[in-house]
Amino acid sequence: MNNTQLKLTLDHLLTLPAETEVFEFKEAKNNFDFTKLGEYFSALANEANLKKIDHAWLIFGVKDKGRGIVGSSFRKNRADLDNLKGEIANRTTNRITFIEIHELLVPDGRVVMFQIPAAPRGIPVAFNGHYFGRDGEELSALNVNEFERIRNQAKEDWSAGICPDAGLEDLDPEAIVLARKNFKSMFPEKAAEVDAWNDITFLNKAKITIKDKITRTAIILLGREEAEHFIGPAVAKIRWILKDLKNQEKDHEVFSCPLLLAADKVFGKIRNLKYRYLQEGTLFPQETLRYEAFVIREALNNCIAHQDYAKGGRINVVEIEDDHLVFTNYGSFIPGSVEKVVFEDAPEEYYRNRFLANAMFNLKMVETAGGGIKKMFDFQRQRLFPMPDYDLSDSKVKVVVTGKVLDMEFARTLLRNPALTLEQIITLDKVQKRKPISDPEAMHLRNMGLIEGRKPNFIISSKVVSLTSNGKLKAQYIKHRGFDDQHYKKMIIEYIKKFKKASRKDIDLLLTDKLPEVISEKQKKNKITNLLSALRIMGVISNIGVGKKSLWVMVKDKI
Repeated sequence: MNNTQLKLTLDHLLTLPAETEVFEFKEAKNNFDFTKLGEYFSALANEANLKKIDHAWLIFGVKDKGRGIVGSSFRKNRADLDNLKGEIANRTTNRITFIEIHELLVPDGRVVMFQIPAAPRGIPVAFNGHYFGRDGEELSALNVNEFERIRNQAKEDWSAGICPDAGLEDLDPEAIVLARKNFKSMFPEKAAEVDAWNDITFLNKAKITIKDKITRTAIILLGREEAEHFIGPAVAKIRWILKDLKNQEKDHEVFSCPLLLAADKVFGKIRNLKYRYLQEGTLFPQETLRYEAFVIREALNNCIAHQDYAKGGRINVVEIEDDHLVFTNYGSFIPGSVEKVVFEDAPEEYYRNRFLANAMFNLKMVETAGGGIKKMFDFQRQRLFPMPDYDLSDSKVKVVVTGKVLDMEFARTLLRNPALTLEQIITLDKVQKRKPISDPEAMHLRNMGLIEGRKPNFIISSKVVSLTSNGKLKAQYIKHRGFDDQHYKKMIIEYIKKFKKASRKDIDLLLTDKLPEVISEKQKKNKITNLLSALRIMGVISNIGVGKKSLWVMVKDKI
């Protein structure tokens, strides 16, 4: 937005009789509490989603009462202001942050205008693990009704929509033949039966069409190129770009539906040449392809399955010659974090394109329950290559797969310590990529002798010894790491169900000695507060009483 547009926006908001759920004025003449700023970000993003508008506004330099412009010196240095985007992203769901932070200079002073995106469909935005909303002008916890209204948006599956004017003739015969082949490979016990089905019966059985009607999924996966208009304004396209190490484009091509065939064509474009490197203890070089075929196909098919087609964007595959691949698709990462997918065995509760993802599973294009992503990490581990790198900012998912050894010390560490957990390797991978790690992570790796140096300039230790026989370090790791949040939440629920009620002191006694040893007592108390708040917002437990006499009880319909 230019200054004229910003001024018009500000003038319009100043004329409204009262603040609403989607804009807020703050004086903030000199400073403003960061935590409170994050809470307003969460609240305004969630309310914008509920109001079905693209964005909300938080404005500094204007009095809440009287609407007089007083000017704000909040982070007057532009670089400090821009850093706020990353600071907020580090504490929000899916690293969602400001669309933009605008500075507007008017005769009465400097006005800072925070343009906040609406929460993605089906995904409430939390700050520091808490969900916020607005009751009129008041900042408050996002109530259960609003939380569920946002979550229920995910049940509206765009990919299952019917294309009423499309028919079987709009599907590509070659794609249908390949779909049949893949379906029989996925379900060999049905092979003879499949051969007896006509095309529309097969498509119904494979859950690509619905009661003989052509779905958007059918057009995306099997549609003729000229049939793409049936899903408009959405598009079904994959753009492959080849660049050299100086980022100069050398070649490109765009592939349209049927994406079942397009995926193979993109795979064929990627130059998967042999890579040689010396492993420790031998004079003979290790020889392998730069990329494991499964990793390429999984990353690409995940883009197809989870693309937010309503945004009208293309899926991109960028090949940096002899170095790495970059896969990008539109749409926030619904699980919230890659670590959650890799480390938790439970499948996701919902998907953006459930019908499409299920059809792709039936056609042997994707795996379910996050197993495919975990396999990608394991394949990179086996090659001693860097872990896949995920960037979840800007409502996109970007995956970088590196096709070479990045740091020989990292490779040596993996080679000497085959018993390292995937979680340990992912943390170690951050070190080789010069990414920040938390203090508990640093302490754990240092205690294991895996890293050296000072924060934030840690390096992988060159003096690594095998840890496979060190039982003490294994036990120490569990004490340092603790368990995931779901484990602690389950403990709280089981306690309250058994004893009917629990005071905060009871919960503290239950959990304190089970939380990671490396966090302080204050951090443990904050952690327990966050766990209780999360269960309350989910509508599982509620608090009765006042002050020290307050008690936690189960919500009646959850007992």
